[in-house]
Amino acid sequence: MSRINYDLSKIRAVAFDVDGVLSPSTIPMSPDGVPMRMANLKDGYAMQLAVKSGLKLAIISGADVKSIVGRFSVIGITDIYLGVSDKLPVFNKWIEENGLSPEEVAYVGDDIPDIPVLKACGLPVVPRDGAVEAKAVAKFITGADGGYGVARELLEEIMRIHGYWLSSDKAFGW
Repeated sequence: MSRINYDLSKIRAVAFDVDGVLSPSTIPMSPDGVPMRMANLKDGYAMQLAVKSGLKLAIISGADVKSIVGRFSVIGITDIYLGVSDKLPVFNKWIEENGLSPEEVAYVGDDIPDIPVLKACGLPVVPRDGAVEAKAVAKFITGADGGYGVARELLEEIMRIHGYWLSSDKAFGW
């Protein structure tokens, strides 16, 4: 049984913010002032398995750096939207283009700019260390802080319900 109080069998897609969700909120800066994001390998494993299993994944981030595209395209994510200051129109267009209803989509965000999308999706998810205002609209708050397994925690639960978690040879490789 899932710890998430939502019918996960409805979920066909998940969209993620990056900073504070897939990377920690506190990140080092390069000498030229560019944030140097970290990536969680267990998140990456779960994300690539989710893609192989047929779940639609997207990245919607205010950040606009090449390293984000490199990280997520290598694990099979093709819907990557960067430099997005108003995420809701991008989110709505993405679900429409993919024939999804809001109830079929989880969105994971951690801060005030994510609140409109958190309110628009079926399953709003916020990391444990997310902003109080974002947590107030969440249906699920992860046990992990941003950058430390948030995607793995959510995707594992979704894939277990769908029967994708460790159910085929796809699970045992990258």
